[in-house]
Amino acid sequence: MNILPTPLPGLHEIRHTPTGDARGRFTRLYCEQELAPIRAGLHFTQINLSETRGRGTLRGMHYQTPPAAEAKLIRCLRGRVFDVAVDLRAGSPTFLRWHAIELAEDNDCAVFIPEGFAHGFQCLTDEAHLLYMHTDPWTPACEAGLRFDDPRLAIHWPLPANNLSARDQGYALLDAGFVGMRA
Repeated sequence: MNILPTPLPGLHEIRHTPTGDARGRFTRLYCEQELAPIRAGLHFTQINLSETRGRGTLRGMHYQTPPAAEAKLIRCLRGRVFDVAVDLRAGSPTFLRWHAIELAEDNDCAVFIPEGFAHGFQCLTDEAHLLYMHTDPWTPACEAGLRFDDPRLAIHWPLPANNLSARDQGYALLDAGFVGMRA
């Protein structure tokens, strides 16, 4: 695994190095020892599979607040997505900045998103399957989100957004009083 920093501290792109022969390929998706430079003792409590249909479909921007704030390790198993993380950490020098990584079944990339970030993605193919590993279980009382089209975030989605859930469309725009998440 090659761990690459991004412009947002704590957010990392992970490039896997598969091995293979005439029979196929083998890829290590997670290794606590190799990810120790990101976070020693990284422990995941939940693994989810997201299946999304429709080019341009957008999911997000989701996060969980303390005490159930979570880090995520995400990999695309089928299709291609424009994967976005937004820094919501109070006092962070990159507060409300976003960074995107294209995840695809054929590019051997994953993204590690630490606590204090919102996450969303746009499907670039007719179908996409994402594997999510979470450090905290889903906690409905702590779930929150941002509008994908919030002008304060100014995320440049590659396609017109469509097929949004009512929940994702219903998030309020950020106001001047939003100071971010505290640990």
